[in-house]
Amino acid sequence: MNAEELRLPLSRTANERLHAMIPGGAHTYAKGDDQYPENLAPVISHGRGAHVWDIDGNRYLEYGSGLRSVSLGHAHPRVTEAVRRELDRGSNFVRPSIVEVEAAERFLATVPTAEMVKFAKNGSDATTAAVRLARAATGRPRVGICADHPFFSVDDWFIGTTPMSAGVPAATTELTVAFPYGDLAATEELLTRYQDEVACLILEPAAHTAPSPSSQLLPQPSAGRCPQSGGDPTPGYLAGLRELADRHGCVLIFDEMITGFRWSEAGAQGLYGVVPDLSTFGKALGNGFAVSALAGRRDLMERGGLRHSGERVFLLSTTHGAETHSLAAAMAVQTTYAEEAITAQLHALGERLAAGVREAAAAMGVGDHLVIRGRASNLVFATLDENRQPSQQYRTLFLRRLLAGGVLAPSFVVSSALGDADIDHTVDVVAQACAVYRKALEAADPTPWLAGRPVKPVFRRLA
Repeated sequence: MNAEELRLPLSRTANERLHAMIPGGAHTYAKGDDQYPENLAPVISHGRGAHVWDIDGNRYLEYGSGLRSVSLGHAHPRVTEAVRRELDRGSNFVRPSIVEVEAAERFLATVPTAEMVKFAKNGSDATTAAVRLARAATGRPRVGICADHPFFSVDDWFIGTTPMSAGVPAATTELTVAFPYGDLAATEELLTRYQDEVACLILEPAAHTAPSPSSQLLPQPSAGRCPQSGGDPTPGYLAGLRELADRHGCVLIFDEMITGFRWSEAGAQGLYGVVPDLSTFGKALGNGFAVSALAGRRDLMERGGLRHSGERVFLLSTTHGAETHSLAAAMAVQTTYAEEAITAQLHALGERLAAGVREAAAAMGVGDHLVIRGRASNLVFATLDENRQPSQQYRTLFLRRLLAGGVLAPSFVVSSALGDADIDHTVDVVAQACAVYRKALEAADPTPWLAGRPVKPVFRRLA
């Protein structure tokens, strides 16, 4: 199959139906058809393991599955079996189920740095609850977010800082201030400037985790900052941030949505040995089932509980937060990671893929233009033009060729369902794509290879 032969008539019709009923044509902006080459946005029929099939009958190797949520592969037998056991037992009750007890015990055993946990359905709710808790505990209004990390929540305190800030009052956005990753001096200057006003510092504990799809090159380290190429923080950085938060009386929050499980079973905090006050997990926690978690220190978490005499915090209260099927899935995921050394598998697969892609790109003379970055378990790529500047046009060209080769890859984030043969096939397809990439670079114009409008960044002011 080549790009000219790939036709998706049923997917095109389904995309029109989606846009007619669903704003954006998808329930997640990062899954929108604007993220893919024109007329080449497949609508998925089903998935198994590392493969998905579109409704036109095409099969693809899939990377970044479910926006990094499906790390074990689709329809993983241990997860589906655990969910199936609960199907005939009911999913939601007027009182907590015993599954909630078991899921909480399992999670706290997996993430021993946390003392209490509360489950929800999505990451945004968990991170917003953490921010609310920090504000309540400190009595301070401002939220310090890491400027080098692309996403924290759909709620106003974060979305107001993005180009898609329509509908968010300026007064809300003004309460969110930013600090750069890896720069302790700049962070201390921020905390000093807003002395006794910053309730929390929230960040992903690793560098180079994930750009929003199509946002292009991850933030480059500024002067005085040198995060490691694999995504590890500079030695001493997280410990220094911990000390800053303690000295300035603010809450340290780790957003482990991406780093959870992919860095270690206990997240990046388990790998780097720095304990946050609060942390949030999701994505890989349910292998595609809807479950997230807010975890942390007992004295903070109890403010959202009943066993204290202070002012109550409306922490998390969701009708479906403890739905039994998702909690069963989460427990099965944690068991599978522990018993099958999944994190090590993800790193081995990612290292093989990164080496192969870099070698293929270099062999085709585009090694300085197709850039692979991130931890091996969480690889992303950027496409650079003839001037080595981030380019949506070259991304479009690259994605078209991947799709034509049966590779669906908005990133190169692996799942453990991939095998060596899958990686080899991916590298072969990348090599073919790089051959076209080189032609476009030599012409200093990728337009003849686009066949339509370029893909677009997720966060942009105008549609």
